[in-house]
Amino acid sequence: MTMALVGLLVLFALVPSGYSLSCTQCVSLSDSCTGTRETCPSGSVCGAVYTESLALGIIASKSYVMSCTPQNQCDMRGSMSLPHNVRVKMGTSCCETDGCIPTLPSLPRDSSGSNGLTCRSCMSADSTWCYTSDTMQCTGEENMCLLQTTKLSGSIEGSTAMRGCATKSLCDLGSQSSSSQGQSMEVKFICTSGSTGLQKGFYLPAVICIFFLKLLI
Repeated sequence: MTMALVGLLVLFALVPSGYSLSCTQCVSLSDSCTGTRETCPSGSVCGAVYTESLALGIIASKSYVMSCTPQNQCDMRGSMSLPHNVRVKMGTSCCETDGCIPTLPSLPRDSSGSNGLTCRSCMSADSTWCYTSDTMQCTGEENMCLLQTTKLSGSIEGSTAMRGCATKSLCDLGSQSSSSQGQSMEVKFICTSGSTGLQKGFYLPAVICIFFLKLLI
């Protein structure tokens, strides 16, 4: 069985008006983007999210999103490791003036040292559930076991599920689904310390770049 990273989909949610701060809304598969400005809700600032997906240590894709962002999600860095030597690194940055452009977010450093945690490891290209007896050793600050599911509906439909290791910073993000231009997405992170069954569920916010992976057999 071989693995290929066949797609990276990025979406962001439409935000309500009601606050004077306006921020650029855009998505790209690079490390910058341009777009129109939207009025942000109260408590939000202008945020950027940068993601790199790596396969066998080589960058397979990049994505960049700018949008209104809850202030408590600024300056976050995290990563997840998945089967077949796939790793995703993510960072956020923010600025707090009207129409400002955040600096390029920094990403977590690589770490190959085992942290002693072992997690289940599997991927499904057509379901929001996967489970096998396969395991993987977690490294660095990826000290949580992860079940990540994605469900797409609209012009693009599909679902995926992945198990692996993740940093707590990713698991601690708030809950939200996203929709834009007739496309909707629900992404769920379910994380545990690894000592018990899955206990706590989290949705990845719409401002965060969303990806999905498929297995080719």
